[in-house]
Amino acid sequence: MKNRLSRIENYLESIRDRFLIKEILSGNSVAFATLMALYQKRVEAVGMRFFHNNADTEDFVQEVFLKVFKNLSTFNGQSKFSTWLTKIAFTTAIDSAKTRKDVENLSNEEEICSNIDDPEEENLKAATRQAVQEAIRELPEQYGQCLELYFFLGMNYEDISETTGVPVNTIKSHIFRAKRTLFEKLKEYK
Repeated sequence: MKNRLSRIENYLESIRDRFLIKEILSGNSVAFATLMALYQKRVEAVGMRFFHNNADTEDFVQEVFLKVFKNLSTFNGQSKFSTWLTKIAFTTAIDSAKTRKDVENLSNEEEICSNIDDPEEENLKAATRQAVQEAIRELPEQYGQCLELYFFLGMNYEDISETTGVPVNTIKSHIFRAKRTLFEKLKEYK
């Protein structure tokens, strides 16, 4: 029953998106604002995973939706619009991250100073957070990408496959291996 409802929701979402795209391509700016409102949180989530601050994420969101607007006529409907959009966002984030020097997280001192309720607990949280982020960065790139799309963006295997162009079974394997590797690297933080 749950799977059937999910398919119905996906179908209705697809119809809605196709209608909005048709309206946008015919010049309806309200339709584009609606589409942005529907998917802004998804794009923001990608941005925050890469840039870790609101200002850069806002710039990123604008850049992604500008690319979406410019390339909307190339969307062919073979995948879900949300998958196509996420692929644009993910590619844009990777390209931006490669060219930027300031993508690093806040320094430990800034994190600790911003939350001085319990310095020991905050130090432990900051160290754990830093260890997890470091461990993810040390993963092979394809593992880290799949892991972030799955856990941080909540994408399913099929959407990750469409976004990355990697077969579903390979995605499952990457996520399994990434989790196993992270578990081994982070044993001391249990």
